[in-house]
Amino acid sequence: MLRDERGSAVVEFVFLGVLLLVPLVYLVLTVGQVQGGSFAVVGAADQAAKVYVDSATVQEADTRAREAARLALSDFGFTEEQATVQIVCGGDCLSPGSTVTVTVGLDVALPLVPAVTGTYPSAASVDSTATQIVERFG
Repeated sequence: MLRDERGSAVVEFVFLGVLLLVPLVYLVLTVGQVQGGSFAVVGAADQAAKVYVDSATVQEADTRAREAARLALSDFGFTEEQATVQIVCGGDCLSPGSTVTVTVGLDVALPLVPAVTGTYPSAASVDSTATQIVERFG
């Protein structure tokens, strides 16, 4: 009877090891992707708000802030199509003492899952808000 069981422990170990390891690795990849998205939106909102209050005109400020957010997101491997950028001024934009609030939202895609037309498999949605005050004395 013992001769019939010979060598099956290795097969069971490999089978169960792969069966348990694949979901664990995928979980680690997903958590890493969400963490990267969190870092990306925090950096994008912060930099966009800083760039906005440092600009001369409202049109230039909007363009520069959106470009700063795009660059911050691309540093983490995300595209501007995945993100939303909202800019709200407290009072008159760029007037001394007013505030500018930038909110960046991002849908973090599931890793290794191809996008099918009409669907977007999302692991999580993350967002961040940053507020800067326009300097009173330039």
